[in-house]
Amino acid sequence: MSSTVAPATGIDVFQSGSYKIHLQNLNPTPPCRTKTRPIPSPPPKPLLIASPTEAGEFPVLLFLHGYLLSNNFYSQLIQHVASHGFIVIAPQLYTVAGPDATEEINSAAAITNWLPEGLHQFLPGSVKPDLTRLGLAGHSRGGKTAFALALKKELATTTTLRFSVLIGVDPVDGMDTGKQTHPPVLTYVPGSFDLDMPVMVIGSGLGELRRNPLFPACAPKGVNHEQFFRECREPACYFVVKDYGHLDMLDDETRGVRGKVSYCLCKNGESREPMRRFVAGAMVGFMRAYMEGDSDDLKAIRAGDTGPIELTTAQFL
Repeated sequence: MSSTVAPATGIDVFQSGSYKIHLQNLNPTPPCRTKTRPIPSPPPKPLLIASPTEAGEFPVLLFLHGYLLSNNFYSQLIQHVASHGFIVIAPQLYTVAGPDATEEINSAAAITNWLPEGLHQFLPGSVKPDLTRLGLAGHSRGGKTAFALALKKELATTTTLRFSVLIGVDPVDGMDTGKQTHPPVLTYVPGSFDLDMPVMVIGSGLGELRRNPLFPACAPKGVNHEQFFRECREPACYFVVKDYGHLDMLDDETRGVRGKVSYCLCKNGESREPMRRFVAGAMVGFMRAYMEGDSDDLKAIRAGDTGPIELTTAQFL
């Protein structure tokens, strides 16, 4: 059932974790090199990688960016997640997006298939990826792409790895009901998503509201988080953040033309930090629960400990 959850004392997942982070941008165009040698297996797309610097084996999260956004706009979010002991890979799936997401889905699949042979080449020292614990997440259109990849829609090639969890951060499947981006993910049949993994959906309370009457809402009702969760099966959880908007999990400063547009296109909250901290913390808690067997943080969120924000909905299947 849905409920209004008031914020309580913050838990550690909403703060940066204890691991020091190495952040790097990787461009696959030749010549692809480290500081000392060419790389024999460059990635299919440019990557932003955040990883711990300490020796160890860490779970991996593939995070897909939103419509017309840069993967670099999520650097603070993915560093927050990585600081809790995860390797986070954020590819740049495209530079110009059209009405068809098929290419993005297949690019995400190609990156997934590249991970076993290529990822270790770019990690610090004795840091190793544990690809038996692989999460898939995405924001906005990237959330739709993540669901499409997990559902194996329009795949030119199958993925060689199994995803352990799926996370949609304010996912959007088009402009409106009946105007879905190809291939459509939403079926409008409750419980229709045939997924063999736990799912978390995070929605923004302001995302379905227009900032400007001349432009549509950034996360229109009928194709947004509400419908995505309605089609999930158990186990799944769903959070809607009050008073924050569709782009409020981005970096505090996003540069360039696209970065400037991100401040004025959607209805936003007062600042980005609280929403970003909650999204990162909820992702950490969810992955710890289903990838590491430690559900304490997720249980705390369920009990009302939501750190810097207030929820209008907290629902669990």
